[in-house]
Amino acid sequence: MRCHNCGIEIADKALICYKCGTATTEAKYQPVAAPRGASSRLGVVVSLVLLALLVALAVYTGRTSDGETFTFLPWATVALAVAIVALRARARRR
Repeated sequence: MRCHNCGIEIADKALICYKCGTATTEAKYQPVAAPRGASSRLGVVVSLVLLALLVALAVYTGRTSDGETFTFLPWATVALAVAIVALRARARRR
């Protein structure tokens, strides 16, 4: 068999030409872009609800029985919420 691009003799079972890299057959499947729409909006809504729940949890757990505020736990929860939202945003860009 000969390469359609450069004309060199190649093996009958070759998928590409070893000299120029041209494919010897047509692709069986064409890649299709994933539709963006409802699923991406759903992800945003889920992220916002999760963020709101974590912030509410931080405010609730930050109170002690005598009314004073314990500062580490609420800030740690807010930091976790922000990290989750940032990771989801980064994953969506890829």
